[in-house]
Order: sequence, then C-alpha cells, then structure tokens
Amino acid sequence: MDVALVVDRLRAAGCVFAEDEAELLVAEAGPPGRLEELVRRRVAGEPLEHLVGWVAFDGLRIAVGPGVFVPRRRTELLVREAAALVRPGAVVVDLCCGSGAVGAALLARHPGIDLHAADVDPVAVRCARGNLPAVPVHEGDLFAALPAGLRGRVDVLAANLPYVPTLALALMPPEARDHEPRTALDGGDDGLAVARRVVGGAAEWLAPGGSLLFEAGEAQLPAAVAALTAAGLRPRVVNDDERGATVVVGGRGVETGRVDDDAPICSAKGCRALAGYALVWNNPKVHTPDREKVWLACAEHREQLSHHLASRSFLRRVDPLTPEG
Repeated sequence: MDVALVVDRLRAAGCVFAEDEAELLVAEAGPPGRLEELVRRRVAGEPLEHLVGWVAFDGLRIAVGPGVFVPRRRTELLVREAAALVRPGAVVVDLCCGSGAVGAALLARHPGIDLHAADVDPVAVRCARGNLPAVPVHEGDLFAALPAGLRGRVDVLAANLPYVPTLALALMPPEARDHEPRTALDGGDDGLAVARRVVGGAAEWLAPGGSLLFEAGEAQLPAAVAALTAAGLRPRVVNDDERGATVVVGGRGVETGRVDDDAPICSAKGCRALAGYALVWNNPKVHTPDREKVWLACAEHREQLSHHLASRSFLRRVDPLTPEG
C-alpha cells in the first residue's frame, strides 16, 4: 500500500492531518501486512500515538500505549514554566504523571533534579516507569502516593491534572473519549474537582518558596485563582496563544504575608497593586462564545476596568478572588 492510498483512507475517515499521519504509519509499519492493520485501526478511531507507540513531546520521544493518556503539545507550556522555577538539586514532583512526559522533559532540561512521579492508574505507572527508568514512580491517589519524606520539601509540583468538565467528555474526539483513561480526562462538574484537591493539599508538600503548576481552561481561571488564594498560595496565570494553553501557578511564600512578584497583580496599566477581582470578558468579534478572557483588578481599578469592558459589551461577570463578606 503506497502513501497516497493511506492518505485517501485516513482523509475519508476524517483525519485532519492525513498526510502527516500516513507518512508516519508507513515509516513505522515494518512488515507489509502490519501497515494494513495500523491503517484499519486508525480509521476505526484508535489514537495514532498508541498505534506507533510514541509521541513527540518537548523534543523527546515519549513511549505511550493503549490505555495511556497521550501528552498534548499544549502541556509543553507547563514544562516551560516549571523548568523556569527549577534550581540545581531541586525536588520536583510530576503528579498525575500519565506516561511521565512532563517529568522526562524536566529531567532532560535539568538532569540534576531529585524527581518523583506518581499516578493513580497502574497502566500509566508502568508506562511512566519505562520512560523514567531511574526515577521513582509511585502508584496511588494524588499525595497519598508520595513518600512521607517529601512533605514540605517539594520545590516544583507540576500536576498534569484532568480539567474537562464531565458533561463535556461526550464532545471530545473519539480517540480521546474512547481510548484514553477517564481518570486522565474527567475534571468533575466544572473541571476543577481534582485541581481543588491538589490545591488544598499542596501547601503541606511544598517547600518554602515552592510552586504548584497545573493547566486550566480560560473559563476556569477565576475559580482556579480563587482556590489558590484561599489555600494561601500566590496565584499567577500564564497564557500561550500559539499552543492554546493556560497554566496556573501557585507559589508558597517564604515569609507569611509577604507580597512579591508572584502575587496576583492588577491588569491596569502601571498598577502594581494586589488584585482582588477577576473580570471575565469575551470579544464576540474575535472570540468564540465559549472562550473567556480574564483581567485582574485591584479595588481601586475595578470600576474603571469594568466600565471599559462593559462599554464595549465585552464584560460577562466580575468574580472576587477571595470570598466576599
């Protein structure tokens, strides 16, 4: 079977990147009969990465297989932000590690770190141990999987958490919905159920000055920032439009009550005051209806920024970062 015929079959099945996928399947197939099997399974909806046995991630080839969550390119932003916080000899945890891709990428960038990984899914744990042969990969539910000796010593906690709302799972592509573990996708009613559990326990595990990082959807940012603030962690949000990625960072202070560069800062030009509100907005000329952007506002600039957005019919709501009253 030549590449052109493979392309035609993949395109007919709805594969958006049929040409790229065909070349990869042909290159990885090996014996002649194997290609027909791979094409048939791909047309039936199996993830390409499961068929070829690997995925490219942050410059690495990460092994994946059936029943294992396939790391997304957007998660490279999580790696980038976590790597920027790593210092020589840092204790780093890849929580909800799946294949171990985030940990492998951080180890490649910083070979001297003390890395641990953990996941609740035994299939994922086996896969991660293959990708992280010299790293302890623990099996268990979130922090319960970690050795007690890490408590209060973790400098960087990179958590690749599920954040798809339960009702939205049905809208996901079949290759994810039908072939990846639900525990790696389902974030509960609003997508933040697991994130709240991690945020609630993070301070106990983070070292002074340590940071928790996880991904979230833009519509989830006000609630994610509020959860971090309520847990005593300094929130910071990082966006990457090219990757379509958003990472939320929560830092544990070195000094109680200290305000520093990681604190949520007002978005008003020239203002460096602490933000107390999230202004959620959408520009219908640019954004789809389900996409929400967020500005942070201090008490002084809340009305000014709200008026600016409302006068253009952009403002959807104003959420306090900490509970009012």
